[in-house]
Amino acid sequence: MEVAFGLLALVAIVCACSALGHKINISVPLLLVLAGVGCSFLPFVPTIELNPELVLVGLLPPLLYAAALQTSLFDFGSNRRAIGLLSVGYVIFGTVCIGLVVAWLFPEIPLAAAMALGAVVAPPDAVAATAIARKVGMPRKIVTILEGESLVNDATALVCLRAAIAAIAGTVSAAEIAGGFVLAAGGGLVVGIAAAFVLTALRKRIRNVAINTSISLIAPLVAYLPAEAIHASGVLAVVVTGLIMGTKAPSMPNGAARLSQRSNWHTVQFLLENSVFLLIGLQVRTIIEGVRDDSLGPERIWIGCAVVLLAVLVLRPVWVFPATYLPRLIPAVRRADPAPPWQYAAIVSWAGMRGVVTLAAVLVLPAGLEHRSVLILMALVVVAGTLTLQGFTLPGLVRWLHVSGPDPREDALNEASLMQMATAAGVRRLQEIRSDSDPPEVVAMLKRRTQERGLAAWERLGRPSAEAATPSQRYAQLRLEMLDAERAKVLELRRNGEYAHEVLANVLDRLDVEESMLDASLEEPESDGGRGEGIARPRGVCPHLESAPDPAIPADPFCAACLQEGTTTVHLRMCVECSNVACCDSSSGTHAYKHFRASGHPVMRSIEPGEDWRWCYPDELLG
Repeated sequence: MEVAFGLLALVAIVCACSALGHKINISVPLLLVLAGVGCSFLPFVPTIELNPELVLVGLLPPLLYAAALQTSLFDFGSNRRAIGLLSVGYVIFGTVCIGLVVAWLFPEIPLAAAMALGAVVAPPDAVAATAIARKVGMPRKIVTILEGESLVNDATALVCLRAAIAAIAGTVSAAEIAGGFVLAAGGGLVVGIAAAFVLTALRKRIRNVAINTSISLIAPLVAYLPAEAIHASGVLAVVVTGLIMGTKAPSMPNGAARLSQRSNWHTVQFLLENSVFLLIGLQVRTIIEGVRDDSLGPERIWIGCAVVLLAVLVLRPVWVFPATYLPRLIPAVRRADPAPPWQYAAIVSWAGMRGVVTLAAVLVLPAGLEHRSVLILMALVVVAGTLTLQGFTLPGLVRWLHVSGPDPREDALNEASLMQMATAAGVRRLQEIRSDSDPPEVVAMLKRRTQERGLAAWERLGRPSAEAATPSQRYAQLRLEMLDAERAKVLELRRNGEYAHEVLANVLDRLDVEESMLDASLEEPESDGGRGEGIARPRGVCPHLESAPDPAIPADPFCAACLQEGTTTVHLRMCVECSNVACCDSSSGTHAYKHFRASGHPVMRSIEPGEDWRWCYPDELLG
């Protein structure tokens, strides 16, 4: 009963703090840590002892797998040097430096134990880094590097910790440490690839959504346990499996299974990563009480904790800035990957929050180790200090450096361009596979529905909130009202007991799927984002866009054809050849496209407020 009550309280606090944090615009991880600290001192809250096995096996693999599923393998590869220097180089550098600082502060603590603490506090936490990075709204390159680092650095840290614990128990040679690294990295990579191959092959052959989703949920353990059994890095195996399966998921059959996987992993990730921060706070009372009787003395212990925290904060920029700019002294590296602004390195330097993995790993230290409670307290101070100092000040630092995340309007433009190309591919495929026996109304309906989906993406651009809804948005609003009425009728019939439960459930499921799609179409892009890193261009060169003129925009533009015909204009486009102003394809008149067909002028541009993109009709390219 106590376990059930504890789980209920945990989930309730997580949900309440998450809702409150979003409502009052406070970082949810920091709010949960503070809630945990407060709860740890309540008299009716029992002592919470964090089981390291629970974290390292029960929490860490699924959290890393969920993060890896959402990480682009292509982005990971394009930033592999930066990720490798942080996740391997910085962790080893931090392990050695922190270990030497602890040994200097406390000669009573063995050097191997000091190095073990260095390995524990060296890696920034995967959950803390990505949770705050997404909230702050950093440029995608920084978020990719931080996510990649946080996925791999735990593997490096745990290997360093394993070597340090072996040294505490006896002697360990440099050759044994190097061999351990090779086995951990190579074994984790091989096991991760093998697990991804087996799981992907299974999921391709299983159409049942429940079974398919269940296989996805056990994937972290399928990768982790075999790797740990051969003394390889289970963490690295989980990350490799997640990266591969996340990349292959969109090309796998069964869309229902893909939707189910995303939904279930989103829920799992929400509960686990938020529970992690609450558990950090709940450890405070137990850890502080553990050092009361230590022979080193409270004053010396707390000063040492402060120095270690300071060293952790200082060592990261000491590593990040040289690791960012020294490799680019090589001309080949500089040409392939130009140096980023110094502000990027400053943000990466300050985004080094530690989390629950640090606390779990420090509890792995041998129980009989002298001054073990002091080492645990140091780890706690580093976790609490980095979460508080860096977590609270990181948003302000990003604003002060004038670094902003991707522009949502540019994202919407890229989405519309991508949807346009996908729609064109679908229509071409329809022309290839249709036959003379296909009913014309069916073919026309397929074309119309496919094209309307693409037009909806364009309609999200340039629409002031005060104006009337665009056709696609109004369609979604009206259809949602219809779905409410349809669902109410089905529920009324269910109360009357006229239909079987299975029949009713199937109908309600179909209504829910359609409603979820409409909800997504009504989501508005944020309007206060900063400029991103540029609009993604399709591959290839378009001579029409390169040679297109840049005429002045009329002071009071309008679509003369819409005015003449009495039709409604949604958005305005202008031909760059003759400055003809016409309505977009979402308008009923589609006069911009008709002008292209009549005149042959290939390029038009948007003249909506704040937009300067162009579109080439013949090549279907965005510029």
